[in-house]
Formats: sequence, structure tokens, C-alpha cells
Amino acid sequence: MTATVVEPDTDTRPGKPPDPEEQTKSALEQLRRPVVWRTRLAMALAAMGALASLVPFVALAELGSLLLTGGPPDRAAVITVAWLVVLGLGARGLLMGVALTITHLADVDLQATLRRRITRKLGRVPLGWFSENSSGAVRKAAQNDIADLHHLVAHHSVEMTAALVLPLGGLGYLVWLDWRLALLAIGTLPLYAGAYAWMMRGYKEKAARLNEAMVRISSAVVEFVTGIAVVKTFGRAKRAHETYARAAGEFGRFYADWVRPLLKVEAISAMLISAPVVGLVSLFGVLWFVDSGWVTPVAAMTGVLVAMVIPTTVTALGFGAEHRRAAASAAARVQALLDTPELPVADNPRRPVDHEVEFDGVSFSYDGENDVLREVSLRLRPGTVTALVGSSGAGKSTLATLLPRFFDVTGGAVRIGGVDVREIAPDELYRWVGFVLQDVALVHGSVADNIRLGRPEATHDEVVAAATAARIHDRVTELPDGYATVDAKLSGGEAQRVAIARALLADTPILVLDEATAHADPESEAAVQDALSELARGRTLLVIAHRLSTVTSVDQIIVLDGGSIAERGTHTELLARNGGYARLWANHEETGR
Repeated sequence: MTATVVEPDTDTRPGKPPDPEEQTKSALEQLRRPVVWRTRLAMALAAMGALASLVPFVALAELGSLLLTGGPPDRAAVITVAWLVVLGLGARGLLMGVALTITHLADVDLQATLRRRITRKLGRVPLGWFSENSSGAVRKAAQNDIADLHHLVAHHSVEMTAALVLPLGGLGYLVWLDWRLALLAIGTLPLYAGAYAWMMRGYKEKAARLNEAMVRISSAVVEFVTGIAVVKTFGRAKRAHETYARAAGEFGRFYADWVRPLLKVEAISAMLISAPVVGLVSLFGVLWFVDSGWVTPVAAMTGVLVAMVIPTTVTALGFGAEHRRAAASAAARVQALLDTPELPVADNPRRPVDHEVEFDGVSFSYDGENDVLREVSLRLRPGTVTALVGSSGAGKSTLATLLPRFFDVTGGAVRIGGVDVREIAPDELYRWVGFVLQDVALVHGSVADNIRLGRPEATHDEVVAAATAARIHDRVTELPDGYATVDAKLSGGEAQRVAIARALLADTPILVLDEATAHADPESEAAVQDALSELARGRTLLVIAHRLSTVTSVDQIIVLDGGSIAERGTHTELLARNGGYARLWANHEETGR
């Protein structure tokens, strides 16, 4: 977007990158927009509450005047002043309480709204987006960063308003009494401001590095916990946590190097606005003023009392600014997640007529420059099994994931029943295409919930039938609560069979299968193979083959090399050609993999 106002000596060339600070501010305002009117109402109440808290100071000054008249004080006037103190404090408490109630309710609504928006967004982004973004970074945005907005929405506006209005109102009152009292009340602030400015040098860069370090720690924790079963199996548990330890160590060293030099300056600056120091400065000052005849003793007492308010308000302003910066950075990350491009949906979606799959001149690039796939064309006829084989990096997984639209092709087309997958509504597409991957994802919930994931409305009998076909029913009945067991402890092969039961229940006519026995334990492999045979019946299957022995009887084998089809045919035909597939087979027989 082009700026409409151009400041002098400002570079307004179209290629100029946006200002990160302006982006964070914009993100913060955009996220807060749904509750801005409630925030403003709360700020108005907080301002009135802050002004009400000045009433006791005025009343105490009036009380001093009554008591220092030299004669018996007017009893009725003293009682009136006492009631003014009570009313002022009561009004402040009531107004601030109502203001904070409004902002806390607004915060609850905003957090719920943002989490719903993030959930909807995550349901609409391409599935391949999740492989490019660590779960640690997503969790930080969806949980930690939204939580960081709490203080800003629920407290910041109210507390900052009160922290500004109270001293300004008090200083205004002191100016009305005597301008020298106002200057005395803020006498230590310039020294504090200088020390604070020194401490905040380079804050933006250091805060950015701090956030990056936290993301690395979150990602390392998720990676460690997710892979702990595998690394323990291979006796690598001690080394598996090295990434986390390294990330935590780097964070600790960076934070210590940043904070250590600031501690002495922070201690001195905090002392400059502490209540005892401000009180002593004010007390010595007003003694001089009274002795010089500039102010009355009552005005001097009022000046000291108001000056004592300054430290609490300055501290609140400092913490408020810090929370605002943290919230602005969090808002930028949340907004970046919400701005993630969604999977394009056709305006007029079409429905396939059958489950024949066609890759027509498919090319694909992750970065828009380097093609991972080049002009790949093949046809998967209904009821057949097609295997993709090739060396690591040949493009097998990339090609297979284009069918369920983990990504969209950059050239050519992928069709189901003659319809480009980009013209099929996502919900409709996943009724036609299912997938079972090596790394099984079981969600928090019961075994039945995990099997029903693709068909939530399925009956218990249908769940049991799918589990039986997937050869996992007997194991489920051994669990403490059977199908109602939450977060069941299952082996890799057992979890794989739960995923197969899920695919059977979803009953999609097309299935993408990333060889499901690759991580299965030996005892489960035969059961998994039987379950897969049941799953393949009558479906169009696309298999990413890692072990060639599992695809010797498929209908066609596609050999990928460097993102292109090098060979195609049956196992027997390809061996007879003595080409790339024959070499892969020879290597497989030699290594057993």
C-alpha cells in the first residue's frame, strides 16, 4: 500500500521495505479493533477514577487549614472533609473496578475470537504449510503470544490511563497552589529518564533475538518429546536433548550478557524515583519554601503528599511500556499467522465423476525458482495400485502430496475423475482422497475418537468394524477402558493400525500411502500388511515405496529420478530392462532395505 502522506526527506520508493515497528503497531491495532470501544469506555472510567483519587489530597489540605486556624475547628466542616476523603477513595475503587471488569471481559472475548480465527486459519491453509512451520512456532503464536496480549487488553489501557491522569492532575493542582511545588515534585525525574533511555538502547534488536531464542527452545522441546520413543530405541537419548540444551544455553548466555550491565543502572534509576528519596527531596524542598515564605505549611504538606504519588505512577508507566512492546511483538506474530495465505477455493466447485487420477505434465517448485518435479505425467486407474520409487530426494513424497493438495502444482494439473483438484472444494476433496503416512498423528482423545476423526458421525459398531478390519480390535479390547481409553499407550505398529482403521472408516476411494510398515515393530508388520490389503481393496492407491519388496505385485511402478519419470512398468518388466529400477532392486537385495 502506498503512503498517502509523504514526510520531507523520506524515501518513498516502491521498493522500500516496510518499517517493522510500524508493522507491529498496525498488527496490534488491528487485533484490538473488536474490543476498542470497550477499551475506550474503560479508559474514560479509569481517568475519572484517577481524578477521584486526588480528592483525598485536596480534602487533607482543607483539613490542615481547618486544624491550623488557631481556634476550635468547625466540627461539621471536619466531618464533611472526612466524608470527602471516603467518597474520593470509594469512587476511585468503584470506577477502577468497573473499568478493569470491562477490560477483562473484553480480553476473554478477544482471546476466544483470536483462537477461533487461528483454528479456522489452520484449517484452511495448505497441509504442506505444516511441514514448513515448526509446531513450536505455531504453538507459541496460538497460545503464548495470545496470552501476551492479556496484560495489554485487560490491564494496560486502564492502568496507563490512571498512571498518566493521576500525576498530571496532581501536578496541575500543585501548579495552582504554587508552581515551585510542581517542579519540586518532579525534580528527580530527569535523572531517571536519562538512566532509562540508556538502558533501552538497542532494545528492539535484543527483543527480536530473545523471541527467536524462545522459538528455538519451543521447537527443540517439541522435537525432543515427539522423537523420544525412537531415539531411546536406538540408545540415543543422551544426545537427543543436545538441540534443546544448546538452545537453552545460547538463550541463557545471551540474556545474561544483556541484563548484567543493566542491573547497577537499574538499581540507581529505581532509587531515584523511590518513595523515600522523592519524599526526602520534597521534604527538604518544602522546608526551604516555607522558611522563605513562598508557600504555607498546608500547601507544603500537600506538595509532599502529591510528590509521593509520582514513584508509583512512573513505575507503572515503565512496566506498561514494556508490556506494550511485548504485546506488539506478539500481535505481529499472531497477525502473521492470520495472514498466512489460505488454500484457494474455486468459486464454482466441481465434483469428480469417478476415482481415476491423472497427473498431467505436473511441475512443482517450493521456492518458485527451482523445480522439484518436471513434466510428470501418469494415470492411476480405479482399483489399481501405483508405487512411486526412487532415491532420496527424487520427488516421491512431493508428487504424492500434490494429490490431496498439500501444495498446488506450479505447472500442469492433477485431476480426479477429470476434474482439476483445484476446482474441488477442500471438504469434498478429502471425501475422495485419504492418506496414511509413516508418522502417525493420534490426537488427544479416546481410541474411538481417533478412529472417528474422518467420520465423526460414525456409530460404535462402524468403529469396531473398521478396527477389526485393520487388525487392531483385539488390542483395543485389552486397554483399560477399551475404545473409550484416552491417550492409549500404543506401539508404532498399533498406532499405524489405528490410522488404517481411521482411513477405512473414512472410506475414501483414493488413498495416498506413505509406506506404513517403515516404522512398524516386527511383531506388528504382518498385521499392518494384512490391514493394508484390506484397505487397498477396490481403491485407487498411490504408494510411496521405501522398501521395494512391498511393491513387487503392484499394477505399475513409477521410477522417479531428479523430479522426472525415468521408468514405468511392473516389477518384472522393469527388472528385464536392467535400468535404474534394476539397480535399486539389486541394492535392496544386498542391504535388505
